[in-house]
Amino acid sequence: VRVDNLLMQYKPSVVFHAAAYKHVPMMENGNVWEALSNNVIGTHTLAQACKQADVAKFVLISTDKAVNPTNVMGASKRLAEMVCQGLQDDYLNEKHGTRFVIVRFGNVLGSSGSVIPKFREQIAKGGPVTITHPEITRYFMSIPEAAQLVMQAGLMGKGGEIFVLDMGEPVKIANLAADMIRLSGLQPDEIKIEYVGLRPGEKLYEDLLADDEHTMPTPHEKLRIAQARKTDDAWVQRLLKWIGGSHSKQESHIKAELSVWVEEYSPQVQGVVESGPSILANNVTLH
Repeated sequence: VRVDNLLMQYKPSVVFHAAAYKHVPMMENGNVWEALSNNVIGTHTLAQACKQADVAKFVLISTDKAVNPTNVMGASKRLAEMVCQGLQDDYLNEKHGTRFVIVRFGNVLGSSGSVIPKFREQIAKGGPVTITHPEITRYFMSIPEAAQLVMQAGLMGKGGEIFVLDMGEPVKIANLAADMIRLSGLQPDEIKIEYVGLRPGEKLYEDLLADDEHTMPTPHEKLRIAQARKTDDAWVQRLLKWIGGSHSKQESHIKAELSVWVEEYSPQVQGVVESGPSILANNVTLH
C-alpha cells in the first residue's frame, strides 16, 4: 500500500530498482526464504505497482551472480529477472504500460561492500589483507561508468531485454591486493596476505551470460543484449505462490525446489568449488 501511495503521489517516469539482499553468505544459510521473499516478491511488488501507476520504464539492477548461479542470492536475482520478463509479456500483448528493462553487471569499485575500501582499511592497520581464495577473480567497473551505462541501457530498452555491460577483463583479487599494497608505498613482504577460504555460496569465477544464452549488439559498444528464456504472468503467479508457501520449509528443501524454478541453479556442496568449466575439490574451511 505504501509503495502504491508513493508512486501515485510522485508519479515517476522511470524507476531504478536496485534494492536487494545481496550479501551472498548471509543469504546462503539461515536466510534462504528471506532472500527469495525480498528479492523476488519485493521486485514483483514494486514492478506491479509501477504498472498500476503507469510508470513508463522500470529498470531492474541485476547481477552477474544470476548467471549459472551456485548460490541462493544469485538464483533469487535470476528469478527477479524472470518476474520482470513475465510482466513484460502483458505489456507486449496490451501494447501499453510499463516497459521492463534488466541490466546485469559485476562489481563496482569503491561501492558499499567493495574490496577496495576493505583492503585500504586493512593496509592502514598493517594487515593482514584477507582474501578468500588465491584464484578468485571478479569483474569490476567504476561507479561513474556503471551509473552511466545503467542509465544508457534504461534509455535504450524497449521492454523485456537483459542488457549485459562490457565489464572488461576479470581481475584476480590477489593481484589487486598486491597492487594496492605497492600503491600504498609498501613492499609486498611488509603486509601479509592471508587466504581465509571461500565463503558459503561464493564462486571462484563469475559469468555474465548463461550457457543457453547468446547476445546481440546494440548501438552502444559497451552494451549487449542477452537472449534468455522467457516467462509469462501465469508462471510468475505460480512462482509467487511457491515462495509464499515455503516460509515453514527446511532450507535444504527450499534449495532443492529452487532448482526446479531456476534450471541452471546448482547449489554448492561444502568443500567443492565451482570454477568455470572444471570443478576443484578441496578441503578449504568455509568462513
